[in-house]
Amino acid sequence: MSIARRDLLLGTMASPLVLSRAASAQNRRVIRAVPIGDLRILDPIWTTAYITRNHGYLVWDTLFGLDENDVPQPQMVESHDVGADGLTWTFTLRSGLLWHDGAPVRAADCVASIRRWGARDGMGQALMSVTASLDALDERSFRLVLRRPVGFVLEALGKIDSNVPFMMPERLANTSPNTQIREMVGSGPFRFIAGEWVPGAKVVYERFDRYVPRSEPASRAAGGKVAKVDRVELIYTPDAATAANGLITGEFDILESPSPDLLGLLRRSRGVTVGTNDPLGYGLFAVLNHLHPPFDKIEARRALMTAIRQSEFMQATVGDGSPWRECAAVFGCRPNEDARWQELGWPAYDLGRARALLASSGYDGRPILVMDPADNPTLHPPALMLAEALRSIGANVNLLAMDWSALVARRSSRAPVDQGGWNIYATNATMTGISTPLTNNFVRNCERAGFGWPCDRRIDAKSDEWTFETDATRRAALLTELNRLHIENVTSIPLGQYRNAIAYREGLKGLIPAPAVLYWNIEKA
Repeated sequence: MSIARRDLLLGTMASPLVLSRAASAQNRRVIRAVPIGDLRILDPIWTTAYITRNHGYLVWDTLFGLDENDVPQPQMVESHDVGADGLTWTFTLRSGLLWHDGAPVRAADCVASIRRWGARDGMGQALMSVTASLDALDERSFRLVLRRPVGFVLEALGKIDSNVPFMMPERLANTSPNTQIREMVGSGPFRFIAGEWVPGAKVVYERFDRYVPRSEPASRAAGGKVAKVDRVELIYTPDAATAANGLITGEFDILESPSPDLLGLLRRSRGVTVGTNDPLGYGLFAVLNHLHPPFDKIEARRALMTAIRQSEFMQATVGDGSPWRECAAVFGCRPNEDARWQELGWPAYDLGRARALLASSGYDGRPILVMDPADNPTLHPPALMLAEALRSIGANVNLLAMDWSALVARRSSRAPVDQGGWNIYATNATMTGISTPLTNNFVRNCERAGFGWPCDRRIDAKSDEWTFETDATRRAALLTELNRLHIENVTSIPLGQYRNAIAYREGLKGLIPAPAVLYWNIEKA
């Protein structure tokens, strides 16, 4: 027998196994998606970045979840009880919950996770400030005892936006909140495949077969988190046209954040659906660094605010591809609510006045560093607009192009600009995430301040007053007063509100409208 003939026969004999493996691979249901950015930071407690929050929802689970009516529903929790005085809260976990390494989820894990989250998140900090004790009672039960009754315990434990209180194994949750965790062990519907993670290219998750979903239908972050696909691959594709073309040709299944100027093309493309992932939409705003010149002076901050026309930012950012509106409030405007310019003290647009204010701040002509996430089709245009607004009032501008992940890393630096710091950048946040002093991480002040590090003691005190006020009418008045104080001090600069889009192949069913991109409940034909 010739060698060629032998090899042919061997190949034929081996073919059933080869074909079986090939068929198995082909039968696997895989979603290939273009995420909102490059995943570089894996710890959703250490950062508020939405790319990391979305990663968190794949890997970890929460004690409670907000449903489509914004009502917190039990998720990992089986039952809970509140004492008559409103101070003692006892929680019991569902049975059968497992970490991805096979270990059982314990109450001690949840206690450590709440404490770590509570050290970073604004809502968590508020809860921890009135906590007398938080202890595990046994393997499945733990108790929270408050010093005073508050009305947001379940809303805090079920917070849907960054920072989300994801539950982690105790050994990970005991990591300092100022240090990033590196090991991705969750109890959620998907497992992070560390060996296939290529920063700047690809992130892979596979269905966790031992996950036990709730029996209720999926509803935003609540209900049954049923993984209906075997694998999720997030393919970082910074070129918006390449991403759109990949969706049109079927290379990709989802574009989490398609470029606004390509939405028309996508809507006209066969086999593609363009929808709204979050019905409430997003707020766009500028984050100013209050620590260093020139924005350490209120005159410089007000100068820039006086040079802003929100309509121009909205046209540049989303154009006519998605609905948008103007709004002066840092906590956003509700549907059918006016823009509230005069009520909140927003200055009239006046470039002459803005130049005078910048000069009165003592601005010395030093370059103002504008961080520009050039790979982000939504945030790149407002970065260019901010640079132009600053130039229009006589500022010297250094527009620094970088990818979004590099911006997320650099914005945590408190150093001067020439030592790796920054002056200003544009970002967005869900309306759900910015609507209250407890959830809006970008308006926290003084010791609790986030990126930008503003400090106005009046805002700090008024925020605490709002947090613990129980009368709804008084709360509404306090929120208006807080909005006015934030505009007066220019904590940040609102740039408008818009409805975000998501694009996907028509073969996908079951996408859940939510502030985050959620991959459970999605079926792929």
